Amino acid sequence: MKITKPFIYIFTLPFFLGLLAASSIDEATVHSEKIILGSGCFWGAEKGYESLPGVIDAVSGYADGKGVRATYREITKLKHKFNNNNHAEVVEVTYNKNIISTEELLMHYFESHDPTQVNRQGNDIGTQYRSIILFSTEEQKKIIDQVFQSFQLLLSEAGYGSIATLVKPIKKFHKAEKYHQDYITKNPNGYCPDHSTGVKFAKRNEAPKTNNSQLLIGKYVVVIEAESYCPYCEKFRADVVKNYFGDIPLVFRLATQLQGLKIKSPTWATPTILFLENGEEAFGFQGYLSPKDFYKALGYFKLGDSEAYKVAFQQGTDARFCKEYEIFKNTPDGVFIDKLSGAPLFDTKDRFNSSTGWLSFTAPIEGSVYTKPDNSYGMRRTEIRSVTSDIHLGHVFPDGPNGMPRYCINATVLEFKSREKPS
Repeated sequence: MKITKPFIYIFTLPFFLGLLAASSIDEATVHSEKIILGSGCFWGAEKGYESLPGVIDAVSGYADGKGVRATYREITKLKHKFNNNNHAEVVEVTYNKNIISTEELLMHYFESHDPTQVNRQGNDIGTQYRSIILFSTEEQKKIIDQVFQSFQLLLSEAGYGSIATLVKPIKKFHKAEKYHQDYITKNPNGYCPDHSTGVKFAKRNEAPKTNNSQLLIGKYVVVIEAESYCPYCEKFRADVVKNYFGDIPLVFRLATQLQGLKIKSPTWATPTILFLENGEEAFGFQGYLSPKDFYKALGYFKLGDSEAYKVAFQQGTDARFCKEYEIFKNTPDGVFIDKLSGAPLFDTKDRFNSSTGWLSFTAPIEGSVYTKPDNSYGMRRTEIRSVTSDIHLGHVFPDGPNGMPRYCINATVLEFKSREKPS
């Protein structure tokens, strides 16, 4: 049995990132579903489902019985061999529809046993071995009917009779005893007969593999979206992507397009946002992230435990005349941008030397920053924050040149871009 539990917080990160991850899953399009499949002895069936890409979990158990205790000892008693109320041996399959569709899973199901046999598979005889599908959604039911009819045509052409598989909604699933779980893995030579008919669905053309070689060097943010409509993917694009101009590239992929990458986060919810370094996931989140939360995660990814990170997210302050200040105080003509979002914040035409040891400007670029009261340390000040990333930039004071304001800004949270000269 696979134990790929849908934890959202994947790696050891600061506590606030753990809280951030835990809070985001409510705003996601979930693509995981459960279906219960019975095709005879559950040992081999469980192993077969676990081998399929996109299957999150496969659990052996009992279902569809009434008046019979759901234990292996009870359902195998001779008195229940032809009891129509006996439980069937089944496997509860949890799968990621972003990777394997319900149709593909059912194609494997029908191909892996003989669905025309009634209450038996080969020499395994009795109602516990009946062919049965228990669905969890009406959409699954529609797909079951379609695949059922398609396979019936193929079986008829091959000389087989009618499919006897029962199709019902899930009522209750009883997990089988511990020794039944992963039975074939624990007992490689254990009982695992092949009762398939040999009839196969037509092979589909596989989608071409995605070339992810560019993601194997450096840092990237990979956003996993859905093939179908995903409202929270659209919301993330509108709220975050549209205003992102940072130097760590944002790349978009489907869950089936992660070849060559070392991914540990589950991909059954969209969007899933992964922070990759040299092709390996550093950490990831399932679900929509607000701009503030996205930049908090990006800040940790890009800046680590640095002075710039403390300034940006803990309202720290640069040391006077720090090295970044010395670099930025006499730049050529250009603009200072948000270190995370890449959004323009201040222009060199508004820069002046205040002799304070911090970068000083008489004005920000219009619409790029906002202010809020800051009464920390017993002082009454006005804080400046970036509109796009919400990082702390500095403070504004009323003592600039010629009665203008003085925007006192920390250099460590900025980057500089020279102004492009007209050709």
